Parts: sequence; C-alpha cells; structure tokens
Amino acid sequence: MEGGENSKTDNLNWEVILRNYENVIASGTKSMKIKAMFMLAKYSNKAPEHVLSTTIPILTEILSHNNIANNSAPGSLQEAAAYCLKCIACRGDGSLAIEMGEHGVARSLIKLLPRAEGKMQKVLIECLLVVLSFCDNSRTFVAANGGLEIIISLLSTCSDDVRLYLLEILSALALRMEVRKELVRLGALRFIVEAAGVGNMISRERACQSIGLVGLSRQVKLMLFELGVIPVLVDLFRDGDNTTKLVAGNTLGVLLNHVDYIRPIAQAGAIPLYAELLRGDDVSGKEIAEDVFCILAVAEANAVEIVGHLVRLLREGDDETKAAAVNVIWDLLRYKHTPSVFRNSGAAFILVELLSHGTEEIKKKISGAFSQMSYQECGRMVLGDAGAIPLLIDLLHDETGELRDNVVEALSNFHEDPLYHDTLSDVVNAPSFRILQNRLTPLRATSEHITRSLRRTGIE
Repeated sequence: MEGGENSKTDNLNWEVILRNYENVIASGTKSMKIKAMFMLAKYSNKAPEHVLSTTIPILTEILSHNNIANNSAPGSLQEAAAYCLKCIACRGDGSLAIEMGEHGVARSLIKLLPRAEGKMQKVLIECLLVVLSFCDNSRTFVAANGGLEIIISLLSTCSDDVRLYLLEILSALALRMEVRKELVRLGALRFIVEAAGVGNMISRERACQSIGLVGLSRQVKLMLFELGVIPVLVDLFRDGDNTTKLVAGNTLGVLLNHVDYIRPIAQAGAIPLYAELLRGDDVSGKEIAEDVFCILAVAEANAVEIVGHLVRLLREGDDETKAAAVNVIWDLLRYKHTPSVFRNSGAAFILVELLSHGTEEIKKKISGAFSQMSYQECGRMVLGDAGAIPLLIDLLHDETGELRDNVVEALSNFHEDPLYHDTLSDVVNAPSFRILQNRLTPLRATSEHITRSLRRTGIE
C-alpha cells in the first residue's frame, strides 16, 4: 500500500493488498501489525467496501483478545484495531457499522472501556460512538449489559476532550425506552439535557426526542424544568434544521402539558418560533404550532403576543398559512379573554376582509370562528364593530353547506342579543332562515349536552 500511495488508488490490486494484510496480521511482528492496521485505516475511505468487510472479523478478534481474562489496560494492538474499526465504520451509509455490531464490536469496546485511559480511552469512545450511531442491535446490547452505567460514570469524571463523544453516545442509547427509564432511576437526566445542548445536530435531535418521550411523566417534567431544559430546547428550536425544529417544537409542547411551564416557555422566546413553524410548508409543523398556541394562550399575555403574530400571518402569508392562522384563532376563542385581544389587535377587521375575498376553505374556517365568537357578548361586539353583520347576511343568500350553517348560527346568536335584535329581525324571521335555523337546533342542543357532560367529568 505504501508503494501505491502516490498513484491512483483505482489501479491498486485490493485483493493482493488484502492477502498481504492478512498475512501480516497472522504472522508479522507486533510493530508490523500495528503499522498494517494504521495503513488500513488510512485507506479505509478508498478501499472497496467488500475488502473492508473482510477485515472486520480480523480486527474484532484483535480487539477482543484476552479482554475478559486480562484485567490490565488494553494494549497498543487493541488501540490500533479500535482506531481502524472506527475509520471503517465511518465509511458509506453505515452498513459496515451495522456489520460490526453483528461481530460483537460493541461488546468488546464496552468491556475494554473501564480499563482504558488517555488516548486509548478516546479511541475506544470514538469507535463506540460511530457503531452505536448506526447499529440498533449494538445499542440494545450496550444498554442491557451495563454500558449505560459505564457511560454515566465516565461523564461524571471525564476530561473535556471526550465529554462531547460520551454525550453523543448517551443520546444514541437514549433512543431506547429502557435507557430513558434508567436515566430517571439513576438521577442522570442532567446528562441528556446537556446532550441536547451540545454536539452535532443529529445527536442533539436524538437527545431532544428522548426528552420529549421521558417528559410525558409529570414528575419527570419537574425534574427537567429544574435542570434548565427549556432554554436548551428553545435554542435547539431556533438553531436546528427543519426536522430538528419539528422535534424541538413537539418536545416543548409535551412539557407544556403542565401549567407551570406555560409562562417560562413563552418568556424563553418560543412563540415567534412557533409562528414560523405555522408559516412553514410542513403539515405536521403547522399542527404542532396550532396545538401549542392553544395551550400557551391560556395566559392572556401570551395570547396578545400570539395574536400579534397571527395578524402578521393573515396579512403576509399564503392561503395555507392564512388557513392555519384562522384555525388557531378558532381554537383560541375558547378563552374568555380572546375577543378583547382580537379587538385590540385589529384581527377581526382582517378576518372580515378575508371572509369577503378569501378562498372557500378560509371562508369556512372564518365563518366557524365567527359563529363561536358570537356566543360571547364581547365577541359579538367585536364582530359588530368590525362590520361582520352585513357580510354575514350577504353570505346567507349566496352560500351553501358548512359555511351557510356557520352564518345561520352566528346570526341567530346576534338576534338573541338585545343590542342587535331589531337589526336582524327581518332576516331571522324570514321563512327560509327559520327552516335553516330549525335544522341546526338539534345539532346545537347535542353540542351543548356534550359540553356539559365533559365539564361534569372534569374534561376541558
């Protein structure tokens, strides 16, 4: 290999080189074996994958040699083998790393690691990281055979030059449910929070996903909050790529299922990030943003900020973004403070304009929001001041289906209000309107019955 270093690697006879390598490993001196392994590592990004695959069991045997019976520190041969395996594992799509898992490389690494120090320790950790990143079977073995405890112990005492690798290993292991449970039991959640804040984006995303899964428990939510998880997740939400933003946004949403975290998450700067998610092209991102906004808006100060962003999206967004923004508005109307927020923000005027000129889908959503607003006196006043009533009357004659049902419902509620009763008497008393209204009456009664039932059972 040395002789061909300056020539084109395509012209190298890899089969001959492989046989020479095998002969050196089988009968060469220790220094020759080490040199051969380092040369293999050097050419691992050039050699054909089938050649590299052939070397894996050979390297694994060197790595595992006497590692059970001998309690002394691993030797230089094992260090060279681990370094070579790491270089090979980095090659391609991860299939070679998965193959290493089948040969028990992770088993050998995790048994050597407690006895390793200095450079040897770093090489073993780097190799283990690559194998675990690609191979689920290796993660399973390490998690089930004391590997998690070893990683946590090293994190408690390690130097800075390997800490990042250990955190990335932990994020890979935490993809498994039993590991997440152990992190809670061992009081080691601080390390997975740390892992979400440092390292490459894939590792941080894995840690974030694990936090979301383990954070379903109310008790664990409190632990995570005390460990400072919120600013870590918000930073990841801000800095990540599209996929990472979805994961971080969803994980924050999981933590929001506790009322104590609503204000801290908003104060950490999450609301503008969810607004951008609502504006994005990803359907699941829009759904996450809608759900989270509905929870955050429980606090009136948050509702003010959220509606401010929704107004901007209604003015500047495309039709899909506008429809998503109206969905959020519709959901926010469950809160008594929302109509006044809409009045002060000018959102009602924009919605009236969109009800006149928007797409059919947007009109349906806005009419549904207006019908819900019309059940509150404050909501009726906001809509009345925004000029919604004449437009609703016009739509009554031109539209059919869901949109018209929403209009009938809204106008019926306005008619029951003494402030608007006389204005709408001619419309509501018309036979055609009465027919539509009578058809909706059973549906409204059913809806009210369901609402009362939910309240009795404590469901909000």
